[in-house]
Amino acid sequence: MQTTSPPTLPWYRQVSRTQWKSFFAAWIGYVLDGFDFVLITLVLTEISDEFGLSTVQAASLISGAFITRWLGGAVLGAIGDRYGRKLSMVLSILLYSVGTFACGFAWNYHSLFAARLAIGMGMAGEYSASATYVMESWPAALRSRASGFLISGFSVGSVLAAQVYNWVVPSLGWRWMFYLGLVPIAIALWMRRALPEAEEWTESVAEKGVRPHPFGPLFVTRGRATANTVLVVVATVSLFLVFTPGGAGMVPVLSVIAGLSLAAFAVQLGGKRGWVLYLSMIVTLFFAFLYSWPIQALLPTYLKTDLGYSTDQVTDVLYFAGFGTMAGCWAAGFLGDRIGAKKAYALTLLASLAFIYPVFAVQNNLLLLGILLFLLQATSFGISGLLPRYIGGHFPTASRGAALGFTYNVGALGGAVAPVLGAHLASGMDLGRALAVLTFAGTVIVVVLVGFDVPARLNRLTDPDSTPDHLAVAPAEEPVHARW
Repeated sequence: MQTTSPPTLPWYRQVSRTQWKSFFAAWIGYVLDGFDFVLITLVLTEISDEFGLSTVQAASLISGAFITRWLGGAVLGAIGDRYGRKLSMVLSILLYSVGTFACGFAWNYHSLFAARLAIGMGMAGEYSASATYVMESWPAALRSRASGFLISGFSVGSVLAAQVYNWVVPSLGWRWMFYLGLVPIAIALWMRRALPEAEEWTESVAEKGVRPHPFGPLFVTRGRATANTVLVVVATVSLFLVFTPGGAGMVPVLSVIAGLSLAAFAVQLGGKRGWVLYLSMIVTLFFAFLYSWPIQALLPTYLKTDLGYSTDQVTDVLYFAGFGTMAGCWAAGFLGDRIGAKKAYALTLLASLAFIYPVFAVQNNLLLLGILLFLLQATSFGISGLLPRYIGGHFPTASRGAALGFTYNVGALGGAVAPVLGAHLASGMDLGRALAVLTFAGTVIVVVLVGFDVPARLNRLTDPDSTPDHLAVAPAEEPVHARW
């Protein structure tokens, strides 16, 4: 007797109604995240005029969020590991919402900068909380899709911010853009009541009665606890001085101090078996930001100064870039589930190399520039939609939130370094060529690091029994030992 296997359901029907609900809640958080991040860049001119800020002070308001990202990502990630992904996600949204709302009441540079620090912590926590929440809620075979779809929300938020700016600021002023920060609070409260906890975290942590303490290695003894408290202060103050006018003339030394402090945390959090993974993952992510953020930060400047584009033309080009990033995130999700996140990441980045120099070779053809930029952003920045899936697969459920939050947001300092390095290179060549050189070099490095699976290979030197991909296994099969 001949038997037939049951038909395979379309992928979108393999995701339950509850899982889709969880996804859209986290996706909205990412939309608001992108909205808040881009918001400050849109109203920087108005803020500078009202407060009489110098160019350096104005730029520091953007960089200020990077000062506390590493701390917010680690702390809120640890809360997610210990008390649940949903709580961490809600707290993250509340933190950056309150910070954004407070910006609207700023009375000078210092009060606005303080609010930016809160925003940085909340946005960092949102990345790790939402990413782990969605991926641990969705089926294992669809987690690259979950990752790519989720990150696309950031681009939606950035496009939305540009549109709301045109509606709000001309008639109501820049402060009303920040007053909109109250909206996410209502969404966060709805999430707290309506959403279930992430399935994988529930199965591997909550139901086993485990209470992970990802920061345990930092407080083993009173002496170590004291030393690490001092390190937190040293790292934070050093980064503060690096990204503000107060560190003028001492940036190289302060950068080394901050880097060594953060490396010390990585070594302790990783423990004897995982410290190499933590450090190599941070380096990989640093270069991932270094290749992508020169264009994100300096493209408008290049369009205005080198090409002489008007404000409307710049907006048109940025729409091409934003939608290219969204399309890239969606495509990355499908490709990652089909051939694997690491292979998809490396191959798509390799393809992006074909578009970098042509983008900066176009001079007077806005449509051609827009098409090329769409393709570049889709294959370059868009593929970063796989980053949560890529990073999360290296860490077990019990420590994934803190590990992803810490490594990603320390690596994100590459995004702060990128525009500075791009501007420095531009002192010896035109800005377009500087951006092309920096983007091309950074992309090649990331292709090598990801394509040859360098973090995982190095990790096996200290942890030979490490699981190749924690997100590809069921919670019951996952090792529960602590990395330290």
